[in-house]
Amino acid sequence: MADSRERIRGPSRDGREFLTSPRQVLRRLMLLSEGRQYREAAGVVGRLGPSVLRSVIAELPIDLLLEHLPHSSYLLESFFSRLITVNPSPKPDVPTEAVLWQLIKLFSNPHDPGLKQRCLKLLQSLVQYEPNLRHTIRETRKSFNDAVQGLGVHGLTTDASGQLISLHMALKSELQRHIDTYKVALHKLEELSAITINQDPAHSSHQRLLAINYGDIQQRLIDNKTILTLLDKPALKQLASLIENLSQRVENDKEVLKAVGQVKRVDMQANLEKRPAAGLLMNFARGCEVVLQMMGPESLNGPNTTPSIGSPNGGSNSSCSDGYHSDDSANEEISGMVSQYRLLYLENRTDTLEALDSLPQLKHVHNLKAKILFSIIVLSFRLCHGMRERKVMEVRRTLNCPLDSTNEITLALDRSIRQHLHDTIDTFPLGEIERSVFNQVLSTLHEYSCLESCPPLMHFVSACVRLAWKMVNQKVPYYLDNDFNLGFLRPEKHERHAQADRRSDLIKSFLWPALMQNTHCVFKAIVVT
Repeated sequence: MADSRERIRGPSRDGREFLTSPRQVLRRLMLLSEGRQYREAAGVVGRLGPSVLRSVIAELPIDLLLEHLPHSSYLLESFFSRLITVNPSPKPDVPTEAVLWQLIKLFSNPHDPGLKQRCLKLLQSLVQYEPNLRHTIRETRKSFNDAVQGLGVHGLTTDASGQLISLHMALKSELQRHIDTYKVALHKLEELSAITINQDPAHSSHQRLLAINYGDIQQRLIDNKTILTLLDKPALKQLASLIENLSQRVENDKEVLKAVGQVKRVDMQANLEKRPAAGLLMNFARGCEVVLQMMGPESLNGPNTTPSIGSPNGGSNSSCSDGYHSDDSANEEISGMVSQYRLLYLENRTDTLEALDSLPQLKHVHNLKAKILFSIIVLSFRLCHGMRERKVMEVRRTLNCPLDSTNEITLALDRSIRQHLHDTIDTFPLGEIERSVFNQVLSTLHEYSCLESCPPLMHFVSACVRLAWKMVNQKVPYYLDNDFNLGFLRPEKHERHAQADRRSDLIKSFLWPALMQNTHCVFKAIVVT
């Protein structure tokens, strides 16, 4: 009988003998993890009670499991699933964001074709346990995308004559112009008549001012008009715009460094000093996008899901919160914008090329004509984006709004301004941008004077600028892919021209840039191989 009792009380071989002691459970989990027996370890977790589970979670070296992702995904998923099932109170402190960032890092540079399948259940249980993570990813993805776009506004700017030059040269010229003007004004102020610059306060009283005669009024008018003419010149008003441009560039670079610092904290091995910041941030933005898609619609994440910030009904998916809508009209609008961009290439560009072919000076420079039209569409997007940000900054400064981009008042004002620009895209005056684009083409190709009197080219500039303005002022803005490196053809973002060499994948030139939205390529770049 004693032998029978011993056999009954003897330890089982499936690990259940450790379920009552958190320390023994943790030891067994670590032994199984070291042997990469994650499914067996998950089975142990699946039988833990609330109190033991909380104790194990508190001492579990999550960092070690994160280093072994995606292999350890099955074990991590079992922890979150068990936490959701037993719903311990109080809720244990689990480093959910650390898990999330490790997954984003994996998807930013995916090498394993089965990565999505291996991490799908982990992501779904993770967001079910912590619904606010969805909002965190959206905000992170947006900050990365905004930082990348901000890198593109450090190009040329217009000076007082409309020519495109570097911002610092424009500031230098403008400041010198101010210095020269102020010196003349100071000298003129020293020469003012006594009636205008009288130092005695008694002579500025209301009664004395009413008693001055016609001749004094005439002299005072001449003096004041002279000073006003010196100081109120249109050329001197360029400085405020240049300062706003400089301020925007400073803010943009701060956002880029902030975003890169966030990546650095996640990926300590990233060689940030030698890697282009844009490529790094775009990779992680892509990782955020993949993670959001894998999480699925919010309505599938269980009854505990709470509405995310910016989502009024809590039932919309990630696309809706980013400016898309599920109705057919919004989809048609998105398709319509891309169709306009396609027609600009197929029709407007073709018609303009024919017009340039008829010019004797350009008859034998076929590559140059294509480069001219390519430069026009790139310049149009760049200057339209700069104009949009400049208008936002102008309103901020006019209303003395804080320049801190995280201030709630500033954010609300910015949303209103961008909404107004979106509502007025068809009527907003764009003559300044059109002249800037056209002037840069003329100044770069000054030896081809025939371009100045080519109406089809002017019309093409106008069409590019107008469409670019519409696209950058959408709720989810479109932008051009600025990667024009002549490397190898990439099918996901390049399309070979019909007359290109199909035996080669080496890109020789770009005919039309790729159109992007939310890091997705919605129209592939047309290239010659």
